Amino acid sequence: MRVAVDHVKLPVADLERTREFYAVALAPMGYELVFEGPESIGFGSKDREPLAFLRTAAPSVGTHVAVTAADAATVVAFYEAAIAAGGRDNDAPGPRPYGGEYFAAFVIDPDG
Repeated sequence: MRVAVDHVKLPVADLERTREFYAVALAPMGYELVFEGPESIGFGSKDREPLAFLRTAAPSVGTHVAVTAADAATVVAFYEAAIAAGGRDNDAPGPRPYGGEYFAAFVIDPDG
């Protein structure tokens, strides 16, 4: 049986800052703001909201979320957009030793 995650909701301290950051950072992968409520927002495409955020206290422990990109150029575009939007570098785009042809970039969002 194959299991797929439908969506993830992460805690953030500043919902507006999070909306601004992820609107820019996720645009290269085709994600857009698809839901906005008073206490939460969601990014995805037309009828999918795989990445959501809930206003609450700042997270006390960092969370790692990996999003699949179409190709290496999209990974680079994501990284550049995320840094321009206020993200912090956590490892520039490049091949990773995880096996196969894994190409990734790591960015820390404004909430850390």
